[in-house]
Amino acid sequence: MPKNGSQTKERIIHSAMYLFWERGYNATGMADLLKLSKANSGSFYYFFDSKEALLDEVLDLYLNSLEDIIVKPVFEKRNDPIDRIFGILAGYREKTIQTNFAYGCPIGRLALEIDPNNQSAREKIAANFSAWIDVIRKCLIEAKDHFSVEINAEEIAQFTLTVMEGAVMQSRMFASVEPFDASVRQLRNYFDLMLPKM
Repeated sequence: MPKNGSQTKERIIHSAMYLFWERGYNATGMADLLKLSKANSGSFYYFFDSKEALLDEVLDLYLNSLEDIIVKPVFEKRNDPIDRIFGILAGYREKTIQTNFAYGCPIGRLALEIDPNNQSAREKIAANFSAWIDVIRKCLIEAKDHFSVEINAEEIAQFTLTVMEGAVMQSRMFASVEPFDASVRQLRNYFDLMLPKM
């Protein structure tokens, strides 16, 4: 391994994460990636066989970072499981505003862009979605006594992911938080219909 090899590999992966998010996977060229990561092509090919192999590492990092980046900050501030679900959604709302509506869910963007024949990437993207869904599903199971009706926690968690992805995408395109707020408001109304009247 070259001197400071692990740092170089990390720089390449984090640079790829940023560029894939900002420009998209297909529009990210090798020259831009090497420039941002301050690496040369020799270093790149020492660590990665191809751009597709780098994408696999990026997707692994997203999956391994879900708990620390998305979940823990919300769960440390909120105790109620339903409130935690909407806290996670609020985090995406904040990011859309902070980035002046340039933010899009990086996994959602890659899901739309990656060649369906790229089986490895498809499986890793699916694993990221499944992990996110699992967080919401566990919150719903923990909150089962809150609901006045029987719920399908898995399907509601999938529905919640659909609302988040669609809300982020629309806010990005309209350069407005209104589509996000409207989508989450309707999700909240849906939850309220299943909760007992106070």
